[in-house]
Amino acid sequence: MALREPGPGSGGARDGGGGAGAEGGRDAEPCLALLPWDRFSAWLHCVCVVGFDLELGQAVEVIYPPHSKLTDKEKTSICYLSFPDSNSGCLGDTQFCFRFRRSPGRKVSLCCFLDQLDRDLPVYLKKDPAYYYGYVYFRQVRDKSLKRGYFQKSLVLISKLPYVHLFRTVLKQIAPEYFEKSEAFLEAVCSDVDRWPPPIPGEILHLPIMGIIMKLRIPTYRDKPGTTQIVQNMHQANAQISMALPTVHEVDLFRCFCPVFFHIQMLWELVLLGEPLVVMAPSPSESSETVLALVSCISPLKYCSDFRPYFTIHDSEFKEYTTRTQAPPSVILGVTNPFFAKTLQHWPHIIRIGDIKLPGDVPKQVKVKKLKNLKTLDSKPGVYTSYKPYLNKDEEIVKQLQKGVQQKRPTEAQSVILRRYFLELTESFIIPLERYVASLMPLQKCISPWKSPPQLRHFSQDEFMKTLEKAGPQLTSGLKGDWIGLYRHFLKSPNFDGWFRSRQKEMTQKLEALHLEALCNENLVFWSQKHTEVEAVDLVLKLKNKLLQADREHLPVKTDTLKKLQAHIHDIILALPDDLQDILLKTGTT
Repeated sequence: MALREPGPGSGGARDGGGGAGAEGGRDAEPCLALLPWDRFSAWLHCVCVVGFDLELGQAVEVIYPPHSKLTDKEKTSICYLSFPDSNSGCLGDTQFCFRFRRSPGRKVSLCCFLDQLDRDLPVYLKKDPAYYYGYVYFRQVRDKSLKRGYFQKSLVLISKLPYVHLFRTVLKQIAPEYFEKSEAFLEAVCSDVDRWPPPIPGEILHLPIMGIIMKLRIPTYRDKPGTTQIVQNMHQANAQISMALPTVHEVDLFRCFCPVFFHIQMLWELVLLGEPLVVMAPSPSESSETVLALVSCISPLKYCSDFRPYFTIHDSEFKEYTTRTQAPPSVILGVTNPFFAKTLQHWPHIIRIGDIKLPGDVPKQVKVKKLKNLKTLDSKPGVYTSYKPYLNKDEEIVKQLQKGVQQKRPTEAQSVILRRYFLELTESFIIPLERYVASLMPLQKCISPWKSPPQLRHFSQDEFMKTLEKAGPQLTSGLKGDWIGLYRHFLKSPNFDGWFRSRQKEMTQKLEALHLEALCNENLVFWSQKHTEVEAVDLVLKLKNKLLQADREHLPVKTDTLKKLQAHIHDIILALPDDLQDILLKTGTT
């Protein structure tokens, strides 16, 4: 990824120091003109401390850096979402995460640069500008010196990035010490984060945090799905402790699905189709991990609907999501309050989980239960739904995971098996769609430099369905069942809409790039000499607009093509009379 050069007069990047930096054969930062806290902002929006006040209830006590902006509505959301429900009984230390809507109309620091980084990410890791994540480390311990008898406080990292494992690791390193040392320690932590290199996908990054250096790699869209590049532990000459993170975003998939793993295939279908799902759990830790596991099970497809790893009755969307006057929305909610067992009883699919513990024995088969049997949060764990899966059950994956439990296979290895299973299932499903959508692209010979780029052909559901007979999922999957019915349902879902819009945009940009290449391969100077001055000027202005579009929309065009087009523009202008040259040379860079 080529980073943009700073404009004239802009300052250079500050030195990262302290082991912060990126590997990968190029320096990632000299071309960035960074201001204080810009590096911090690339990773985090702010750090909050939420405490409990006897008179006020939950309150934001500290926001760092002090200049960080949060609206009153955002602060309220953070307050309620940073504490477990009182019924959860979370004594000691608890970690979980939540997701909430950002207030509209705020400016984003480093917007252009972060957008540039975002383009290199896999689609399921791209930021959603409408939401923030909150990563929580909550401590509740007995303290007789306090009126309430308990010390209750949360350290919360607010970020636009969905890097669950990274921020969970950071909190594990800093939160226990923060609760002992307080504000000065928090300032030192934030200063460390402000020395981190930008979150560049594909680079090996070294991130110092309070005497430890974390080494990690953020995936890119070029990575083969299902592969993870191993980041080795390093031997530091300066004796600093190092820690290699195997992932920045993945959760322990097997641990999350263990209570319901007889139904993983049905859950995959429900998530794929964007069906309304509620996870009822005893604590926010279990609810948030399970929701994140569900969202990730259709990777490399992006889950395009809303999802809330931890949702409370105080949430601003509570009325919207619990109303009985309309069908439940396409959303996955993680809840812990028993009140939801009643208010969400009309939802079509409910997952009830107990405490997530890895079994020592083989889990027993848990049948799908009818929704009418779900009365309270004390109901037995299981999946409550009347949904009939489209595909026949894959017994092999269940046997494989059961065998792993019997052989005491490590949970990491079980998660790898489960992740590969979901990946192969999703790819078998999506490959026929990819193949058909690729056929909507006009042939390259249809692209003329003297006409507008041709349009993509219209997506026809009937036409696509006909392709499945010979080029359907049966080519890559042995699973039997009603694949046609599954596709028909999927084509009406938000996940299809999001996926197709993304592919449409990519292909339209590819057509624009091919049109630019076709223009570059023409002798434009010769053409301009054969036409009137008015037509030549019109051509120059159109070519300049093309260059602006290529830059604005980040079209997949080679640098050589852009340079060639700039040379064409320059040559055409030089062949015009002096007065026109002066005007055209002033109307933008050639």
